Amino acid sequence: MDRNSITAYIKEGRAILGIELGSTRIKAVLIGQDHAPIAMGSHGWENRLENGVWTYHLDDVWTGVQDAYQDLARDVMENYGVSLENLAGMGVSAMMHGYLPFDAEGNQLTEFRTWRNTMTEQAAAELTELFGFNIPQRWSIAHLGQAIIKEESHLPRIEYLTTLAGYIHWKLTGEKVLGVGEASGMFPIDSAKCDYDQTMVDLFDKKIQGKYPWKLRDILPRVLSAGDDAGRLTPEGAKLLDKSGVLRAGVPVCPPEGDAGTGMAATNSVGVRTGNISAGTSIFSMVVLEKPLSRVYTEIDMVTTPDGMPVAMVHCNNCTSDINAWAGMLSGFAAAAGVEMDMGRIYTTLFNAAMDGEKDCGGVVNVNYLSGEPLTGLDAGRPMMVRLPDARLTFGNFARSLLSGAVVTLRLGMDILAAENVKIDSLLGHGGFFKTRDVGQKLMAAALNAPVSVMETAGEGGPWGMALLAAYAVRREKGESLSDYLNNKVFAGSQAQTARPEADDVAGFAEYTRNFVATLDAQRAAVKGFN
Repeated sequence: MDRNSITAYIKEGRAILGIELGSTRIKAVLIGQDHAPIAMGSHGWENRLENGVWTYHLDDVWTGVQDAYQDLARDVMENYGVSLENLAGMGVSAMMHGYLPFDAEGNQLTEFRTWRNTMTEQAAAELTELFGFNIPQRWSIAHLGQAIIKEESHLPRIEYLTTLAGYIHWKLTGEKVLGVGEASGMFPIDSAKCDYDQTMVDLFDKKIQGKYPWKLRDILPRVLSAGDDAGRLTPEGAKLLDKSGVLRAGVPVCPPEGDAGTGMAATNSVGVRTGNISAGTSIFSMVVLEKPLSRVYTEIDMVTTPDGMPVAMVHCNNCTSDINAWAGMLSGFAAAAGVEMDMGRIYTTLFNAAMDGEKDCGGVVNVNYLSGEPLTGLDAGRPMMVRLPDARLTFGNFARSLLSGAVVTLRLGMDILAAENVKIDSLLGHGGFFKTRDVGQKLMAAALNAPVSVMETAGEGGPWGMALLAAYAVRREKGESLSDYLNNKVFAGSQAQTARPEADDVAGFAEYTRNFVATLDAQRAAVKGFN
């Protein structure tokens, strides 16, 4: 679309908005008729560690959402000379999982307990045994179960339990709903029905029978599939989103989704045997299964696509945060040396230097655990770099160890899927780890011993994926599946760059993996003794 066409498109209220609340940035993307972004806005934020709980304040949520939207509106005005008054559709996504309970008056009952917390080990284990289905610590039902074990006083007053995306959607539309992909991070899903698994719901209700004035379905959001009617932007919601009061109410809002679902949409990975890797603050892979796994694995989460297909998810809490910390230190070193380097140049230099390091990092190992990592059995983290006395601590090996440490835990989980003979036709990467051309992609291919592709659109990320789901809801033809819509109307003719694993890289990463696993006892000792 040219500038005049885009201007007319926006004035006619035909553009579509996607908003995503990530762990460090809130982003808004406006797309045009060809699904390409035509305007963007963002807001930076950080989680807080308060009283041992990783959290975000809801006031900060709305400050960030409003600021990201205003930044988008400014972008529209500066580039097209029009105000953003109406939209054809919109959708909101956010970090999955966590715990946000509210009472009958809509009051928040506890701090928002995010995905990053590893405080629910007992409940997760008990529920996994009860259901015969893996319940990760970060899932909403695990947080609810842990609150029940602790007999927290707020439990009798719960009227509604939701996720961050569900909360924002509720406030914008008045609807207490979730997309099925996001709902699958609250409670196990029956893919055949695109709804909570009723057998497991009954087991949970029986377990807590008589304790509280509610049953599980009373407090959980209603589950919707991609394309379903999820309500419209209310006048109150429009004012909450757009402080200027320009945006009109009545915009169709698609089912809210999680960052996993938007990642699948943004990488066209919703069909059977497709997969994607999202690598940012956390890292996770999603593989759409053609058949069930042979048994329950506590390292593998079973979630769904935005239209309810079963997905095997390997989720790791830690990825790029430790790289960010080291980059900040290097920035300080450059400043002390009187050298001006912006952070973009520091990251590019660091990533490119990793390509000069030895394939196994020369005996240098970086454990990047800022927080706990359930996949390796750690409920807390102590970032640490370990090396043998004769290790070769060059800058290249240091840099490569940072990047390798960011993805090695994912490798441990993906080994399980390989042993299950899970077939993957395509594996696409997106997120900050892949920003430096070729580097993150090549290391990921070595880590997983599989081709890894990055699309031209990979940098658009989750908010773009959310906008695509909103577009599907308002533009799809009758009977058109989400996979067909993405294949035929969004990604037809799109280009992808593919990195294939090289034997020496694969062998080097395997050695790095062995060294990393050998350091985990030291990590456990550090968690226990270094407080």
